[in-house]
Amino acid sequence: MNVTHLECALCGLRHEAQRLLNLCRECGKPLLVRYDLQQASRTLTKESLPARRADLWRYREVLPVENDENIVSLGEGWTPLLPAPRLGEQTGIAELYIKDEGQNPTQSFKARGMTTAVSMARELGARKLAVPSAGNAAGALAAYAARAGLECFIFMPRDTPRANVVECEQTGAHVTLMAGLITDCGAEVGRRKEAEGWFDVSTLKEPYRVEGKKTLGYELAEQLDWELPEVIIYPTGGGTGLIGMWKAFDEMQQLGWIGPKRPKMITVQAAGCAPIVRAFEEGKRFADEFPNAATTASGLRVPKAIGDFLILDALRSSGGTAVAVTDEELIAATGEIGATEGVFCAPEGAACLPALRKLIDAGTVKASDRVVLFNTGSGVKYLESFDRSV
Repeated sequence: MNVTHLECALCGLRHEAQRLLNLCRECGKPLLVRYDLQQASRTLTKESLPARRADLWRYREVLPVENDENIVSLGEGWTPLLPAPRLGEQTGIAELYIKDEGQNPTQSFKARGMTTAVSMARELGARKLAVPSAGNAAGALAAYAARAGLECFIFMPRDTPRANVVECEQTGAHVTLMAGLITDCGAEVGRRKEAEGWFDVSTLKEPYRVEGKKTLGYELAEQLDWELPEVIIYPTGGGTGLIGMWKAFDEMQQLGWIGPKRPKMITVQAAGCAPIVRAFEEGKRFADEFPNAATTASGLRVPKAIGDFLILDALRSSGGTAVAVTDEELIAATGEIGATEGVFCAPEGAACLPALRKLIDAGTVKASDRVVLFNTGSGVKYLESFDRSV
């Protein structure tokens, strides 16, 4: 709508918008959408928002679809920001919140990215979409592709939670289960996509999923009356949500909605798959692939993220950090959050609670900080995680 161009996140090379593109043609890194924010601000104002639709398309002027007829929506976004007073009392944090993304269509935050990715794929003429996934992205793509009338090809590890597999099958996707990890599934998509005529909508391998995810940042600011929290704790696999929020904060500052102050951005990973944590601790800008990745939190089982440098840049620029928690800790936290606040978190989201306690012990988070924990999905997708010992 107000898109000016696409820009490589690493080398800055400008790419033409309104074309089906994956990665930078020069360096192979992710492309980001850039907007004419001055033009957007003529109609997108704080004052206009209360009268707008209660989904993420309320921020229409900073989303990439040109023609409204191409928007593929299931009512995603505008999820609740829930005060968590009992957990706050237990942890000593006076102002603690849970952003509950499990209330999205397909029960996870992945719906945000897929509404924009599928809408743009339809607008730009794609007919067959493919994705490697640890589970929830597959379910979201299958649903939105069905809604758009597009074919969908899903590649998931064999041990993906059964709910995700059934979800994809029942929404019409072509599902292939593979030995190995999401990286192996991604390699299979890469090998076959040209011959099969698929457009690859892998995490950060196309420019538009991050645009849906960035609305997490817009919503958070709006729900907190334009005062960002001191701390955001975010479970990180591919990292699109964290990267998207960081982009949103920059856009909102240019729109004049917020100032330069930023929250400490905290990445949480599973101890069995913590490439960002390790790279952060070693002072690296790019993360090495994590060997023998294993965790019951399937969304965190991403041994190599193409957006690693964007995640690490945001952590360091914000004064944040990266924390690893064990599977035992995150499964126990699922029950604790559920019993204390009534939110049945995905294991990835539950990981934020033990991470918070570690941050408090380290002095990184203070009792006076306003803290937001991100629950990225619903626990109902992960019943196997609670049926077995970890």
